[in-house]
Amino acid sequence: MQFGIFTVGDVTTDPTTGRTPTEAERVKAMVTIALKAEEVGLDVFATGEHHNPPFVASSPTTMLGYIAARTDGLVLSTSTTLITTNDPVKIAEDFAMLQHLAEGRVDLMMGRGNTGPVYPWFGQDIRQGIPLALENYNLLHRLWREDVVDWEGEFRTPLQGFTSTPRPLDGVPPFVWHGSIRSPEIAEQAAYYGDGFFHNNIFWPATHTKKLISLYRRRFEHYGHGRAEQAIVGLGGQVFMRKNSQDAVKEFRPYFDHHPLMGGGPSLEEYMDQTPLTVGSPQQVIDKTLSFRDSFGHYQRQLFNVDGVGTPLKTVLEQIDLLGEEVVPVLREEFAAGRPAHVPDAPTHASLLAARDAANTSAAATG
Repeated sequence: MQFGIFTVGDVTTDPTTGRTPTEAERVKAMVTIALKAEEVGLDVFATGEHHNPPFVASSPTTMLGYIAARTDGLVLSTSTTLITTNDPVKIAEDFAMLQHLAEGRVDLMMGRGNTGPVYPWFGQDIRQGIPLALENYNLLHRLWREDVVDWEGEFRTPLQGFTSTPRPLDGVPPFVWHGSIRSPEIAEQAAYYGDGFFHNNIFWPATHTKKLISLYRRRFEHYGHGRAEQAIVGLGGQVFMRKNSQDAVKEFRPYFDHHPLMGGGPSLEEYMDQTPLTVGSPQQVIDKTLSFRDSFGHYQRQLFNVDGVGTPLKTVLEQIDLLGEEVVPVLREEFAAGRPAHVPDAPTHASLLAARDAANTSAAATG
């Protein structure tokens, strides 16, 4: 089971002070968060991709490459990479390069994003979002697995005898998660390729999330990648902690009330009851996160968002300390207890390389 931090890189005014960080401060803060995640023993840092204010996360591979040079074991990922508006050729090249620089500590999450205007900025039509996601990923999948690609589709110019460089490290492409909060087509796509499915369920009730994950698991088994419970599932969550739960609620409430996506609707208490948001003590975060297993089955990756809504960096780092010291050690132990032996861990470069070599050895022995 992997645990980590994800950020969307928003530049948001702190409602308690009225101060808005500069873009430079926010970029540096994201790096500091990643370094802190490794320091406290977390497994993954993931950055989003946005191309509009109030976000600064427009170039994930640039940031992750910088973080790779300053970390040793942290898995570097995205949350998400825009498969619809990025050229699959550029994704293939950028992440293969990052994979080499980070010595394999790379995976990525494909998604369509949630900002409509980004499509025309990159010459695309939002009404074609699903077809773009399906076609572009089909090409990316081939570019990482075929040395020479001939290809023709609807949304980009054809390729003739094209080789993406550099080739994936050790001939093993980065593992891909397909992220979605509402689209069964994306769950189907993840299942078809035997990739991971990540449901960033921050804003959704468990009943909605369960439908998509159950669909993905059934179709994963249908396509012959393993049993349904062996499908590779990741979840998002948002937390804010203090030693005393009342202190956490009091401190977080103005951030919640002033947030454009959360404030102005259900109360903080109602929102926590209906979604994975947890504001309280470390034990409450443990209990809520463990409930995800009851709802969705054994899964492989849990990412927490702790830095949005204008929360100052000092407070964010305190949240990561609590995760590393009090929350994640308990979650690791509890999630491991009773986990069936046939349920896989989250894929890593080392495990994918070992599986590839074992398959080649087996094929040679029977051939």
